[in-house]
Amino acid sequence: MTKQSEGTMRLRILATSDLHGKFVPWNYVLNEESMTGSLAQLATAVKEYRDEHTLLLDAGDSLQENSANLFVERGKTHPMVIGMNAIGYDVCLSGNHDYDYGIDTVRQYFNDLSACCLTGNVYDEDGNRLSKGYVIREIEGVRVAIIGMTTPVIAIMNKKQLGSCKVTDPLEETKAILKEIEGTYDVLIGLYHMGLRQEFNVANSSVAEICQALPEFDLVIASHEHLLVKGTEINGVVTVMNKDQARTMSVIDFNLKQNNGKWEIVDKTTDSVDISTYPADPELMERLKPYDEIARKDAEIVIGELRGGPLIEGMLWLGLPPMEIQATALANLILSVMRHYSGAKVAADAVGNPTANLLPGIIHKSDLAKIYKFSNRLSKVRMNGRHLKQLMEWSVSYFNTYHDGDLTVSIKQDSHDYTYFYFDGVCYEINISKEPGERIEHLTWPDETPVKEDDVFELAGNDYLCNTILLNPGALFEADDMPVLIDPDVFGECGGIRELIGDYIVNVKKGIIIPELKDNWRLTGINWDEEKHLQALKLALEGDIPETFFDAVGHLYQAITELDLIDLLGSGDREE
Repeated sequence: MTKQSEGTMRLRILATSDLHGKFVPWNYVLNEESMTGSLAQLATAVKEYRDEHTLLLDAGDSLQENSANLFVERGKTHPMVIGMNAIGYDVCLSGNHDYDYGIDTVRQYFNDLSACCLTGNVYDEDGNRLSKGYVIREIEGVRVAIIGMTTPVIAIMNKKQLGSCKVTDPLEETKAILKEIEGTYDVLIGLYHMGLRQEFNVANSSVAEICQALPEFDLVIASHEHLLVKGTEINGVVTVMNKDQARTMSVIDFNLKQNNGKWEIVDKTTDSVDISTYPADPELMERLKPYDEIARKDAEIVIGELRGGPLIEGMLWLGLPPMEIQATALANLILSVMRHYSGAKVAADAVGNPTANLLPGIIHKSDLAKIYKFSNRLSKVRMNGRHLKQLMEWSVSYFNTYHDGDLTVSIKQDSHDYTYFYFDGVCYEINISKEPGERIEHLTWPDETPVKEDDVFELAGNDYLCNTILLNPGALFEADDMPVLIDPDVFGECGGIRELIGDYIVNVKKGIIIPELKDNWRLTGINWDEEKHLQALKLALEGDIPETFFDAVGHLYQAITELDLIDLLGSGDREE
């Protein structure tokens, strides 16, 4: 906060969230340098933006991911805490993933941080708050109240780790605190480990609900969804959010003026800083060096061997990964892991990383990211055959409809591969010559009996599928017709799907995996001229037909028209 003239001030808030174990510029999952953001780089940025009247806040999820679990050990200070203390955070909040390792770890996290720790809606077994619900900081007479709450869905997602602790409604807790501190502050800030959208149909699990109910907030710092929100208004409340792994930092400036002895906000501005543009702080790098060395060695641990060939045969086919157009050994491995650890009858997962593969040879721990790049957790729901068919039809709407004369398979413009799912535990065909909603055919159980609408079973999927699609009212199903959540995080502190794949290789396959292909699904409705199809592929691979035509256009016609190749590839009736 910079004093501009007598009776005026600028209050600066720097905010981060979802740091997820990124203490130095290195991705231990991939075992490679990563300058996209880190605590060490944040340290440099904070030095530039902080003046003597700045508050630095964090909205939770610091301990988990990027091999951070290596350092979760009772009695020892976590490197994330060492870094955050060195930077000098003023107020910190607990996030949902901070509870992945149990309440004792959260308590130690709070104890080791030099910052004031907030979590106003989690109570211990004795009925006491795990940490404060609010703090009021006074700087040159300006009283800044900061209220901190964690998403109430931890009562679902972290039920095992919470033990006897109780999670309460963050809106009701906030209302009670506001009543308690009425008249004692000039600036009101909400620090919430909650996203913009409601989760699991749990009331008041989004900052949108908080802002709609409590427009008196001057600023709400959201988190959890890893979205960049530089500054938007919800019911008149300025709201910001950061990307994950220290990739961004929010900067909020309040200009205040004293009026009859009371400070009032004249205006406020918001901005976001790209941390990838900052070098790592040398002093902090040196302090964190021992932890960096431990994590790098861990990434190089040998966990097994792949024999007999790669997990995916072939290559990207005109922009489409093999996993999207045919069954693969890689998909079979992932889905087998999901079914093994969840006990579910059916498993589903999305491609996510189109270049995913693993070649024969020694498998290091860091190689698991070549199989499963992202840190998704394994969830399980109970659903019926009608739910499954509806999910599958929605998923395969990803493809453009195949028409007679087309020479390739293509996807709809602006489609995302993380919304296209492949399944195990059932057999099916995808007829892409049919219109969306009518493409799933011959859906059966492995014994060839049809999947009936009223068949009830459990499905294992990643947490994105469950949270965003299956259990998000209105996304695919209405609130009164959704699958039922059985377990949001099947293995909790043991890790996500990537870690389970590693455990599967070591303990189930005894260190040796061989590509296994389960041919339980296929694309149908394709009747192109094979010779012309191969010619088209050859032209595309040679660069004569840009792959973007195949991705963005439902038919090859536009590409061959522009290149005057009608005679070579054939024409036929077309709809633009």
